[in-house]
Amino acid sequence: MSSVTQLARLLAELDEQLIACMRCGFCQSVCPLYGETGREADVARGKLALLDGLAHELLSDPHGVQERLERCLLCGSCAANCPSGVKVLDIFLKARAILSGYLGLPPAKKLLFRQVLARPALFNKLMSLAPRFEGLLTKPVDSLLDTSCARFTSPLGQRHFKRLARVPLHRLEPPRATPAGASGLRVAFFAGCLIDKLYPGVGRAALKTLEHHGVGVEMPAQEACCGIPALSAGDTATFSKLLGHNLARLDPAKFDYMVTACATCASTIHKLWPLMCGSLTPQAQERAKALAAKTRDVSQFLVEAGLVIGQAPAPGPDAKPLTYHDPCHLKKSLGVAAAPRRLMAANPAWRLQEMIESDWCCGLGGSFSLEHYDLSQQIGGHKLEHIVASGAAAVATGCPACMLQISDQLSQAGRHVAVKHYLEIYAETL
Repeated sequence: MSSVTQLARLLAELDEQLIACMRCGFCQSVCPLYGETGREADVARGKLALLDGLAHELLSDPHGVQERLERCLLCGSCAANCPSGVKVLDIFLKARAILSGYLGLPPAKKLLFRQVLARPALFNKLMSLAPRFEGLLTKPVDSLLDTSCARFTSPLGQRHFKRLARVPLHRLEPPRATPAGASGLRVAFFAGCLIDKLYPGVGRAALKTLEHHGVGVEMPAQEACCGIPALSAGDTATFSKLLGHNLARLDPAKFDYMVTACATCASTIHKLWPLMCGSLTPQAQERAKALAAKTRDVSQFLVEAGLVIGQAPAPGPDAKPLTYHDPCHLKKSLGVAAAPRRLMAANPAWRLQEMIESDWCCGLGGSFSLEHYDLSQQIGGHKLEHIVASGAAAVATGCPACMLQISDQLSQAGRHVAVKHYLEIYAETL
């Protein structure tokens, strides 16, 4: 499909979806960005009004439209609370694709996405070399959170970031295709970039959990990114290439489910792979839809399959307080909130202490944090306050991107609260 044809198709789809918005303003009360700025242009209703007649806006002020569209966390709070059921994220992603197709990608993003991210072998090689030089440019800050900051003036600014894993998951855990055990089930495990390169311990906890429950695991070699960074930037060409790469390695006929411990990957595969696969062959589109239908968050899979059963034990007398942050892509996009809590409750060494507004966005928003770090910090500051107020010794979540943001907030504030994935809490019991 030519780029012009694809652009025309996306514009037509956009016009059809925009009709559903009643401009009621319900999105104002749940938008984290609007909560900080109070600007109508920052809320979903304002952006949807802007997109009404996008073909005309492309000619009059395309850069202005793009700038306003990029001021969005893509957290899905507006869509989850929309009384009209407007698929806001679908609309915004298609609009970003249209704008990028019209304006082209900035050179830096084109280099990063098309020359690095779209080539998984090269991406893995570069990321495996990076830890060797990390110490020259960064200095440790917090040993509990394993955070560092830049030694010199850096484009990353003042942020505190998680250090890259010395050995990524794909080298710790080789490709496998194990048969079903006692459960009678087989799954494909999709690690995702952040778990592979920053949090391999989470991936190992997932594999340990699946093995414990007698689940066979298909884990192919050379897995690629799920594609959400490119798609968020409107780069449908890189997204399609990554999707095609993954589809060639994942045959839905070989397993019962595809599971991941990354909320963002789960949401992307389940909702966006079938939505944005229109440029692929009909056979590839069918495979993308079949995989999407089988995709689950690990906690969701374990509970739905009846593998986590029985009464949760009461917390022990020395149980440490633990609080939980609901990732936007897990609760708002996939409706999964009870399952992670069920897994954590299985560990009597921890006592769940719910924080205020546990499902309020942490403020990362992927590339939003890179381009609007000040706003990202302001939104994240509320999450920090709620974590501290809970009195927890650790905060758990189901999204490695949220783990990055929360670690940054805690590290900069000097708060020694551990950041964990809910699977790490559960795997301690196995």
